[in-house]
Amino acid sequence: MKAENRKCAGCPFNKEALSYIFPLWTEGNCADSLLAQVLNPDNLCKACNRVMKNDGGPGVDGVTADKLPDYLKEHRDKLIAAIFAGKYKPLPVRRTEIRKPDGGMRPLSIPTVADRMIQCAISQTLQPIFEPKFSDYSYGFRPGRSAHQAIRKAQQYYCEDFTHVVDIDIAKYFDTVNHDWLLNMLRAEIEDKRLVSLIREYLKSGIMQDGIARPNGEGTPQGGNLSPLLSNIYLTKFDRFLEKGGHKFVRYADDCNIYVRSRRAAERVMKSCTRFLEKELKLKINTEKSVVGNPLETKFLGFSLCQINGKVGVRVHDKTIIRFKARVESILGESGVLSTGRESIEFINYIGGWLGYFAIAEMDEGMEELFEWTKDRIGTRINTCSSVLHDNNTLGNSTAESRSRAKSKLDFAEIYKKLHRRLSRRYMPK
Repeated sequence: MKAENRKCAGCPFNKEALSYIFPLWTEGNCADSLLAQVLNPDNLCKACNRVMKNDGGPGVDGVTADKLPDYLKEHRDKLIAAIFAGKYKPLPVRRTEIRKPDGGMRPLSIPTVADRMIQCAISQTLQPIFEPKFSDYSYGFRPGRSAHQAIRKAQQYYCEDFTHVVDIDIAKYFDTVNHDWLLNMLRAEIEDKRLVSLIREYLKSGIMQDGIARPNGEGTPQGGNLSPLLSNIYLTKFDRFLEKGGHKFVRYADDCNIYVRSRRAAERVMKSCTRFLEKELKLKINTEKSVVGNPLETKFLGFSLCQINGKVGVRVHDKTIIRFKARVESILGESGVLSTGRESIEFINYIGGWLGYFAIAEMDEGMEELFEWTKDRIGTRINTCSSVLHDNNTLGNSTAESRSRAKSKLDFAEIYKKLHRRLSRRYMPK
């Protein structure tokens, strides 16, 4: 049995949990309903473990992920009974903002951990129902699919002489999904009205920002466990439109690239897609970011295509490199000295994650240059730390601040060694 399916110690969904759920199952002959499947103890246990594993910040009630089992032991029966009775009202999501790589801000909506668990349980139940209905050309937020597969598909299209791309950017997609149209799509596949009503409650739960709650009449806010599944359900109609037109396309969530043979065809497809999205799905195209271009120049999921010795490859896009350097500078800080080892761990994790994601790219020469750049930045910090440490020792200073700087120096030395090993093993020319 997989770890995520095992019940944790003191699990609030153990055998004793059956005492509350069996009577609710049998009421109204709903034992086979989708809602009963959502609230099945095994399904809830799996959802609870996933929420705890993913961690994340607390919602408006302040309950953290590690405290979810304790919260459920006290509120479980009331929570489940309210959902079965159709009387449950989710708390508003906590709205915060995170910085986007391009410098803008992306809104992030954080439900309470209990609501994240219920949303996760819903997603686990509905994913197998909708998965067969999704397009083969949709790669985002789906089991067994990845961004790497998406970019490889784009590479295949270019090799087949589809050398022009229609790069569509939907303006604020997750915040502008039409609730009524989305709910109608759900009703077309789900007969359990109570489950659809519960999803509706989550869509309209409201947003809490700066201490003020406000209703939300549209959107599937990013941050909730249901949002990825619902976003794919909503855009499947667009996928079918593209398939019906015989188009070669790749979609990853709201990022969609369509590949054609000529610029004239690309401009025509851009117009038809814009009309469809605006009329059939009530979505707006970001005209500044949506472009007709060359796949060797445009950016898709951080990558771009390239030609090496007559062959089509994949490279890291120039803008991605710029963002990488900005992120590294941000982690290292302006002072040249890290106050604790936490920033060192953050740096190592970021480098490792970045290299893992872009591992499919052709970048021997680019990575050598990037390695030297990163080494120089780390070297600057090591020298700065060493200089400051020398000054302190000259003065006979053995304060905690001095010891902390010495620790930072050692951390940077370890960072350098780990970074060198990773880059050499994966990317450096033999």
